[in-house]
Amino acid sequence: MFTGEIYNDIGFFSNLRVLDLGGNVLTGHVPAYLGNLSRLEFLTLASNHLTGGVPAELGEMKNLKWIYLGYNNLSGAIPYQIGGLSSLNHLDLVYNNLSGPIPPSLGDLKNLEYMFLYQNKLSGQIPLSIFSLQNLISLDFSDNSLSGEIPELVAQMKSLEILHLFSNNLTGTIPEGVTSLPRLKVLQLWSNRFSGGIPANLGKHNNLTVLDLSTNNLTGKLPDTLCDSGHLTKLILFSNSLDGQIPTSLGACSSLERVRLKKNGFSGDLPRGFTELQFVNFLDLSNNNLQGNINTWDMPQLEMLDLSQNNFSGELPDLSRSKRLKKLDLSRNRISGMFPLRLMAFPELMDMDLSENDITGVIPSELSSCKNLVNLDLSHNNLTGEIPSSFSEFPVLSNLDLSCNRLSGEIPKNLGNIESLVQVNISHNLLHGSLPPTGAFLAINATAVTGNIDLCSANSASGLSPCKVVRKKSTKSWWFIITSTFVAFLAVLVSGFFIVLVFQRTRNVLEVKKVEQEDGTKWETQFFDSRFMKSFTVNAIISSLKEQNVLVDKSGVKFVVKEVKKYDSFPEMISDMRKLSEHKNILKIVATCRSEKEAYLIHEDIEGKRLSQILNGLSWERRRKIMKGIVEALRFLHCRCSPAVVAGNLSPENIVIDVKDQPRLCLGLPGLLCMDSAYMAPETREHKEMTSKSDIYGFGILLLNLLTGKNSSGDEDIESEVNGSLVNWARYSYSNCHIDTWIDSSIDMSEHKREIVHVMNLALNCTAIDPQERPCTKNVLQALESTSSSSSSCTTYFSKIPSLA
Repeated sequence: MFTGEIYNDIGFFSNLRVLDLGGNVLTGHVPAYLGNLSRLEFLTLASNHLTGGVPAELGEMKNLKWIYLGYNNLSGAIPYQIGGLSSLNHLDLVYNNLSGPIPPSLGDLKNLEYMFLYQNKLSGQIPLSIFSLQNLISLDFSDNSLSGEIPELVAQMKSLEILHLFSNNLTGTIPEGVTSLPRLKVLQLWSNRFSGGIPANLGKHNNLTVLDLSTNNLTGKLPDTLCDSGHLTKLILFSNSLDGQIPTSLGACSSLERVRLKKNGFSGDLPRGFTELQFVNFLDLSNNNLQGNINTWDMPQLEMLDLSQNNFSGELPDLSRSKRLKKLDLSRNRISGMFPLRLMAFPELMDMDLSENDITGVIPSELSSCKNLVNLDLSHNNLTGEIPSSFSEFPVLSNLDLSCNRLSGEIPKNLGNIESLVQVNISHNLLHGSLPPTGAFLAINATAVTGNIDLCSANSASGLSPCKVVRKKSTKSWWFIITSTFVAFLAVLVSGFFIVLVFQRTRNVLEVKKVEQEDGTKWETQFFDSRFMKSFTVNAIISSLKEQNVLVDKSGVKFVVKEVKKYDSFPEMISDMRKLSEHKNILKIVATCRSEKEAYLIHEDIEGKRLSQILNGLSWERRRKIMKGIVEALRFLHCRCSPAVVAGNLSPENIVIDVKDQPRLCLGLPGLLCMDSAYMAPETREHKEMTSKSDIYGFGILLLNLLTGKNSSGDEDIESEVNGSLVNWARYSYSNCHIDTWIDSSIDMSEHKREIVHVMNLALNCTAIDPQERPCTKNVLQALESTSSSSSSCTTYFSKIPSLA
């Protein structure tokens, strides 16, 4: 945690051979006087807050073997003088703001084995001289703005094992030269503008383990040599224009673990053996023209299966061997037949989408044994019978779509008792009777119930007619009626006084005070605690903005005034705002104050500090307490509030640690998209929609903040399939078990390593690009509570988290 600048005096240590100042909070420039350290062999200043350029004087340090200046804020061009360091073995300048072209002189580094320049702002073409580096083992220029083509000269790099050029603006065809690199293991060229076909012999003379060419303009057929090495684990080719059949050789590629071929034009049947690959855990073939029968499956490691938007037919596949399945999407095919009971035994299944097929028969009640199911979509089929009453046993079900079937009977009353249920669609069936008067059915949309025989509801918003009340004639004797009436009258007299008090208190709490100032501005103030109705005025609120946003009433009680930015209008229904403050980890909202142009929230003022102020230096025990407190607040908002409330901004700046060391989340208003972009989920940025899964993404970023001691940069997403810089860096470090490089140095790793690895895994699961792959709030809480029994193996956990692909 050293701070301050690196002084020029460092240049006096002329005998130094190793200088490692990485992982501190150093600021200022990289001193040019480092050039005086003529004997230095190892230089790392990584993971600091250094600014300015890379000094050209580094080119004078002829004995340098290792330069590691990554994870800073360095800018400007890469000095060409570095090309004169003939002994250099390792050059790492990643995660900076370096710009301009790559100097051709870097091609003179004949002893270089590792060159990492990724996550900068480099532009122009890759110098041809780079492709003459025959000792280079790993080359990573990804996440820049490089253009031009990859030349056939790449065939000279006989030692190359890893080639990462993804997320640039490269064009042309993939050169045939890559097929003759005997040691090539990892080839990642995704998110460029490559065109043409995949080289016909790719994989034949390589040692391929990972191939990712997704999000390009590739055409033609897949080579049948891709798995000739016998070691291919990842095949990622989605979002291209590839066509033809999937090669038969992939049906025998027993090493495969992750296959993503979605959004292409593949056709025909799946190759023999393809559905029996024993190590595949992620298979996405969606949005193609594949066909045939998919009855037989034997993939014991399978966790995600997406075959949607194809032409598969026959009955539902037998997936009984895939006990780890978490997501199943077979929608928009031509699957027929009845629901097999074997489809029910998935203890970890979270998402099931079988919509837009021709499935018949009744929905088995045994489906409720999938206790982790969050989303269930069986719409647009030919299902008959009743909705199983056992559906009420789903503990975390959030979305249920049974529309456009031929379901009959009444809706089970206990279906409304699922606290987690947010959205229900039962439209266009043969249902009758009344809607359950609880849970998600209270706020159900008219389009979600239309097209049934005789449904009724007391909720006018549903668009259904009111249910008829059948009155039965009393069989009670007159004396019992008189006695009951007398007792009821006494009860009214006794409780009347208390009822008046409660009513008056409720009316006051929800009362809106309207004031017009001298300049004509109209203000509305709504209180959620009657004790403070006379504590402050509009003028006092506005004046507080000049006093560090602190408002003090006549009794000396302090309040915090928070301006709400970027809003069109306050939500109309905010009468339940006071309920959001009932949780011990949520800061209490006392009132709101708004005009046409401005809006403010008034919170209670508590003694404590913002998490952003004390993030560095916290013990692991305190960090753990903060994690658990915030996720308990989220569970309250997501599961105990009806409808569920999205917290939104989960940045350390928005969390206060009080004197009892309890984390307190400062809420905004529901529905206002006003938050730190670094904590905004990808789907929120793109579609401006916020759900509970958006909060899970923000909580994942918060976990990374607590693990690394770093605040998020708020950078835009690098690419549609990759998270922002903090997430990307964490995922990369974690995948290579570089735990010590990114965990806050103030945490005692020796004592808590097992628990930290578990939380790292959880953080990367929470920040998955696909919202459906993120855990629900309840599972996040369970994961945090079970950390003491987690494993400390990086490899064990990384296999379960979403990868960069």
